[in-house]
Amino acid sequence: MKALVALLAGALFGAGLALGGMTDPRVVLGFLDVSRMADGQWNPRLAFVMGGALAVTFVGYRLVWRRGRPWLAEKFSLPTKTKIDPRLLGGAALFGAGWGLAGYCPGPALASLPALDGGLVLFLVAMLAGLAAARRV
Repeated sequence: MKALVALLAGALFGAGLALGGMTDPRVVLGFLDVSRMADGQWNPRLAFVMGGALAVTFVGYRLVWRRGRPWLAEKFSLPTKTKIDPRLLGGAALFGAGWGLAGYCPGPALASLPALDGGLVLFLVAMLAGLAAARRV
């Protein structure tokens, strides 16, 4: 049952990304390139998608915490680390740099698999290589 719920949640997330246009790296790069504001070419769409996600998350967490425990587990599995350390900052910087260069992050990249264009394939290869390197380090 957990696998089915995870599959459905992932499919819903991917559909939301596609519907919001986040599977198109030009939309993401159009938001991240704030230098385009001066000529009216800046694309604020990502901000609206993020704002919608934040609103849903805000309400969703409050509803979930009221239950006391998850539907498919004995207890909530929460992170125990709260320290901001160099590994966290380095990982965030690498993620942001990759997102800014490619216009993809892992979620939209996987949701874009049906398109399978050259830039996407290159990103996925680099992402998998980075995951393998991170496991070794």
